[in-house]
Amino acid sequence: MDTELSSYLDAFLAAADEHSFSAAARRMGITPAAVSKSVARLEARLGVRLFQRSTRSLALTTDGERLYGQVSRPWRDIGDALTELRQGAGQPAGSLKVALAHTMGRLYILPLVEQFVRRYPAVVPDIHFDNRQADLVADGFDVAIGGGIELSEGVVARELARVRIVLAAAPSYLRDHPAPAEPGDLTRHGGVVRRSLESGRVLPWVLSNAAGEEVFAAVRPVAVMNDPEAMARAAASGMGIALLPLPHALPLLDSGELVRVLPGWHAGSRPLSIYYSSRKLLPAKTRLFIDFIVARFGESGYRQRFEAP
Repeated sequence: MDTELSSYLDAFLAAADEHSFSAAARRMGITPAAVSKSVARLEARLGVRLFQRSTRSLALTTDGERLYGQVSRPWRDIGDALTELRQGAGQPAGSLKVALAHTMGRLYILPLVEQFVRRYPAVVPDIHFDNRQADLVADGFDVAIGGGIELSEGVVARELARVRIVLAAAPSYLRDHPAPAEPGDLTRHGGVVRRSLESGRVLPWVLSNAAGEEVFAAVRPVAVMNDPEAMARAAASGMGIALLPLPHALPLLDSGELVRVLPGWHAGSRPLSIYYSSRKLLPAKTRLFIDFIVARFGESGYRQRFEAP
């Protein structure tokens, strides 16, 4: 492939990733005009329009989406392989594209990423925060960390923890509303309930205990939210009882802003996993990052705290 076409593809992929010529230019260290010109020349050579342009947005056309899907990962793999060869065979180097949920990423994964980069400084994490499920293959991610991601073809998972989901409320709320002694008492309480991002439905409260009993708990909704971090903050403000994944509840439980309600009951556990391509020959940066996160997640005590009864 000639050098000019290579630079055109670099500009196209950067613009597609960033949804902006300006952001692509900052990433590449060139001017927005240079990115725009490279994309225009690639369109001229291919004879198709790759982007729909307006003063406010930049979106891939159908042809652009097809090209991006076909070349983005192979092109990045070629770049990674060349970088690794330049810096020593098998040494991790290059951009590592990671998808993280907001709270999990900020509170628990970023400290581990910082440790990884100190050990492997030639790796540059490109981290995307989104509470929605990442499409690992279509969006070109090397790794995603989250809960309940569907294992589509070509994707595998390594479990980091089984996240316990617990009831919690603010001490101020419980001073005004006597704490429930059993799940049936929840009918007298206000609940901060969750709407699923995937289905749009309000999620029911199905509680179980160590004896294996399972009950459907009815609560009077006082607020409906689709983000567990916002739910935790709402509960801490005294709005009502919330059913929260422990990673979101723990900082507020530790500070005393929240306390457990019905500690003998919980809404089961959900897997928290690290997801990646099932390719046999993973780049060194990806393979080492996965192994590092799995090992450090256990050593840090996160697994034990997330699975606490």
